[in-house]
Amino acid sequence: MRVLLVEDDESIAEPLADGLARYGISTHRVVTGQAALDAPPGDFVLLDLGLPDIDGIDVCRRIRQTSDVPIIMLTARGDETDRVLGLEIGADDYMPKPFSTRELVARMRAIGRRTRPAEPRTEHATAHRLGPLTIDDRTRQAHLHGEPLALTPKEYHLLALLAADPGAVVDRRRILETVWEPNFFGRGKTLDFHVATLRRKLGDPHWIENRRGIGFRLVVPDSRGA
Repeated sequence: MRVLLVEDDESIAEPLADGLARYGISTHRVVTGQAALDAPPGDFVLLDLGLPDIDGIDVCRRIRQTSDVPIIMLTARGDETDRVLGLEIGADDYMPKPFSTRELVARMRAIGRRTRPAEPRTEHATAHRLGPLTIDDRTRQAHLHGEPLALTPKEYHLLALLAADPGAVVDRRRILETVWEPNFFGRGKTLDFHVATLRRKLGDPHWIENRRGIGFRLVVPDSRGA
């Protein structure tokens, strides 16, 4: 496993990197938020919130705009608001300092098991066609008007879930527990963020209809009202 460690405190970063190495985990350390955004995210991001240039909450938000890499926030902040906000914008876990390397690795492994992409199905794999949209279960890719859509794994999973029963409303809780994890923590703002991003990539917000307070449904724009 390759980890991007975003930590400006040398006294924390060095022993943490050494401890992770004992578990076979290599680290690439950066000390600023901008360096974190410029660096390859690797297989995991360990993100300090108290960075000298960009707040870690904003770094998390910006990483999540382009990547589904697992993120654990590491911070001395004890404010519940920071923890809730971090989780809602896409962090996978939150560990207050000080913490043990052993517990951190255990949490990383647990998150890795939950977020590992499903193996491609070899039987009964089909390509769903919804007007100009094609969703291929076998390759886990989507095409619009024959052009591939650059989707993150969670964006693809969300689109595939809605496309499994086009026109039907899928409630928010089911989406969160299917695309993210059972007993998902938070109020679901991360779902709204992913829906908004997916709408932009589809090029027309009418592909995904919001049933306020209930959920979302996928509809070919020309067939609205069906």
